[in-house]
Amino acid sequence: MRAMTDAPGHPHRRLNPLTGDWVLVSPHRLSRPWQGATTRPAAPERVSHDPGCYLCPGNARAGGVVNPAYGGVYVFDNDFPALLSRSDAGDRADVDGLLVAEPETGVCRVICYSPAHDLAFAGLAKAQAEAVVVAWSTETEALMSRGDVAAVTIFENRGAMMGASNPHPHGQIWATSSIPQELRREAERQRDYHRRTGRPLLADYLDRETRLGERIVVETEGWVALVPFWAAWPFELLVLSRRPVGALTDLTRAEQRDLAGLLQSVGRTYDAVFDTAFPYTFGWHQRPKPAGGEDWPGFGLHAHFYPPLLRSADVRKYMVGFEMLGTPQRDITPESAADTLRRARDRAAGR
Repeated sequence: MRAMTDAPGHPHRRLNPLTGDWVLVSPHRLSRPWQGATTRPAAPERVSHDPGCYLCPGNARAGGVVNPAYGGVYVFDNDFPALLSRSDAGDRADVDGLLVAEPETGVCRVICYSPAHDLAFAGLAKAQAEAVVVAWSTETEALMSRGDVAAVTIFENRGAMMGASNPHPHGQIWATSSIPQELRREAERQRDYHRRTGRPLLADYLDRETRLGERIVVETEGWVALVPFWAAWPFELLVLSRRPVGALTDLTRAEQRDLAGLLQSVGRTYDAVFDTAFPYTFGWHQRPKPAGGEDWPGFGLHAHFYPPLLRSADVRKYMVGFEMLGTPQRDITPESAADTLRRARDRAAGR
């Protein structure tokens, strides 16, 4: 297959095999002037403990509960959860299927990565970062063992630009009674690919990307972070395990350690792109529970990074207009984004 970089400047669209969605790539638009809004992020005050932070050790949270004087990873039930363990909402489905509703239950937890208020994941000590990865696995195992949980989604919103309500280094864990729609779409597409080929979709995709090399950004013995061929966000990354696994609970101890190192390298790489604390939404897609007799064969564990910054720390990408009404669109090609990220990776590593 001819590399897309062989035809620079030509608009085209690319298929996301995980979801079936398309993205329009318009590299010729990079020369257009920018007179839109800028949102220069304020530099946060660097303090290791903020007496007004709801997540720092020993402080009272907004709901009144006082945090223990924790010294490592701290996980607790969200005081203001989006889901409850019980819902009295009834099923609703009119005869023609236009007004349909059903109850949804679940658990929402918060995971504090560190007691230090001013450390991002990339700045944690190696052992601290590894402890976070272990906690992700432990929480997944405990929640998936519940009869009322169908899927566990672990994610982090970093930065006010991404809606983070607190700068303390933390993420969230949502366990849901149904399979979230994005995860379901990915699970169904991977299942269908496996039925057709007998192979895992993401394993085949990683093999292809490894041979090409043009979109790989960070790699270790067990993991790869790359700009996906179908990326919609400017500096989007997909994190894949070299050994096909379905969930965080399937990882060996060595793979957990290796993953922590790769994610820290990704964080430092992002921050070096525009010399700013790079905002993003990051999250894991893990194999859901069997549904309707389907065991989701071929599902591959993976993580997504969706960062909004486009041209600088001042200019972000918005999904608006045609992107909301038609198809997501990007100007910078995934290959060019990968090159920018690799150069940022080398700067962050002092090369």
